Amino acid sequence: MNEDKIILDLCGGTGGWSKPYKDAGYDVRVVTLPEHDVLTYEPPDNVYGILAAPPCTMFSLARTTAKTPRDLKSGMEIVQACLMIIWECRYSGSLKFWAMENPVGYLRQFLGIPKLTMQPCNYGDPYTKKTDIWGYFKEPRMSRITLTIEQIAACAINNRELPELPEGYIPPDGNTQAARRAMTPQGFAKSFYRANQ
Repeated sequence: MNEDKIILDLCGGTGGWSKPYKDAGYDVRVVTLPEHDVLTYEPPDNVYGILAAPPCTMFSLARTTAKTPRDLKSGMEIVQACLMIIWECRYSGSLKFWAMENPVGYLRQFLGIPKLTMQPCNYGDPYTKKTDIWGYFKEPRMSRITLTIEQIAACAINNRELPELPEGYIPPDGNTQAARRAMTPQGFAKSFYRANQ
């Protein structure tokens, strides 16, 4: 019933955010390096939904600029490319929802206050990582869990237990630690899917 519904997962990396859609039989297209580049991607007609997760490298509050200066302009090129794809799909089709996420940081200075700021633990995932989500979508239902003192302490020093990468996935830059840290929490992904089918 869902195979005609195209979901674009822009800068999708491991495809974690779109996984519930794929599992439900949607036509999921993960647009991510090295196979696909959002800067040159031409979207198909009749896209049903778009999930976008541009890299947070230049927008992160945790970024130290001692070695490499923050380059907001280059970071925004990818954000703009994602927005252009979203807009093109809306102009030419019946886009039902779209969402763009990034950890709380400097992207707010460009996109404004997000529709939702989520914590993974509010959706059943055992850690914290405040993440902004902009877009046109139905807000997912929360299923809060209480973190242990040990989990809170691990999150405070960025030392939480990380999920494993999907079999066969190789990060374009080779940084498996960063790829594991960037994966969309599955409790949130499933909750988002249930609200936006």
